Amino acid sequence: MLNVREYSNISSIRGPLVIVQGVTDASYNELVEVEMENGEKRRGIVVDSLMGSAIVQIFEGTTGISPSGSTIRFLGRGLEVKISDEMLGRIFNPLGDPLDNGPPVISGEKRDINGSPINPAVREYPEEFVQTGISAIDGLNSLIRGQKLPIYSGSGLPANALAAQIAKQATVRGEESNFAVVFGAIGIRYDEALYFKQFFEETGAINRVAMIMSLANEPSMLKILTPRTALTLAEYLAFEKDMHILAILIDMTNYCEALREISASKEEIPGRGGYPGYMYTDLATIYERAGKVKGKKGSITQMPILTMPNDDMTHPIPDLTGYITEGQIVLDRTLYNKGIYPPINVLMSLSRLMKDGIGEGKTREDHKDVANQLFAAYAKAVDTRGLAAIIGEDSLSDIDKKYLLFGEAFERKFVSQGVNENRSIETTLDIGWDILSILPESELTNIKSSYIKKYLPIYRGKQ
Repeated sequence: MLNVREYSNISSIRGPLVIVQGVTDASYNELVEVEMENGEKRRGIVVDSLMGSAIVQIFEGTTGISPSGSTIRFLGRGLEVKISDEMLGRIFNPLGDPLDNGPPVISGEKRDINGSPINPAVREYPEEFVQTGISAIDGLNSLIRGQKLPIYSGSGLPANALAAQIAKQATVRGEESNFAVVFGAIGIRYDEALYFKQFFEETGAINRVAMIMSLANEPSMLKILTPRTALTLAEYLAFEKDMHILAILIDMTNYCEALREISASKEEIPGRGGYPGYMYTDLATIYERAGKVKGKKGSITQMPILTMPNDDMTHPIPDLTGYITEGQIVLDRTLYNKGIYPPINVLMSLSRLMKDGIGEGKTREDHKDVANQLFAAYAKAVDTRGLAAIIGEDSLSDIDKKYLLFGEAFERKFVSQGVNENRSIETTLDIGWDILSILPESELTNIKSSYIKKYLPIYRGKQ
């Protein structure tokens, strides 16, 4: 990178952007320092460079910056944040400044927040189970260490409560002491920030959570930096300190809105839905910072959470996210209105890597069969509900009525659980067997008969 260069010729200020004339060697994402007339300093980065001008995005906003009396220094390096394992149990902003009234990070090392991509040749295939303590995820859409599994929420659905619960409960079995959560909160409201802070402190989960946070009223650039700083910390803890890291990023919709805002202020030609045409590539630079590396003990597992505008899965944000990630957990408004928490629609959800991380020696031998049977039976129960709405429940066959009972029990006992209820995978599978016992044994066509004889409640006591 280049040396420090100093300029004082600001040609114009547009919203959060400062246009500096006469700069021919500015690098994309280069760090900039602006010194105002009163001696106050602000930071920014180069977001574009064209025809002898550099466009600089100021992190703290441009209010009070005078075009004539300000000095702009191009520092010749990217944005670096001091990263350390001291950050566990603490809350920081994306520039690495403490937000919890604690001291700044003393030890540690400075890292470029854009990270460096993992070479595909040294990536290791994910195949170890991560237990979240939530039955609808662990039982039917299992999270695997090194996977990217987003949660699709809707406006007003309890994504925050679910994110906090997963952050508190998630663990790699047998590696509990070596597990931590990096929680990136992007452009959240102040009341949400208080909720997460109090939840982690009251439950004691804060000791293994590092929180990187930006608020809704802060400049767009800070929201863009939040997931990058969070993942830089995750990479340090995983690949330098050999820890298993779960990176929870909430809410990626806020990130994409900030991206659109910055793109509009740069007067770029908008793509689909008004979002920049490069949003797919930009999201990939975040999501692809998950995984396992050969020769390294640590790993990064990602759970980005996003709010679907109008509950529309074809909206550009969930649509592009689905192309990059390995499945999705979908929250459902109908289940939420029934009073079910977490309102996970298991038929719409999918974990593409689940099959490789479950079974004997990983979870339990019957896991795959039970998951297939629960999924098939619940799908039939939902179809039967539609039929009952047309012809009436009295006209249904006895087996169809059993499926209706199964569907209700599945939602009330398997999917639904308390905000502080942490279920082991064994408990989850046992609940699955209990509700499968509502159906006649002849209907359990997806399960080996040896597992039925071993785990079905009517046989359990006879062994």
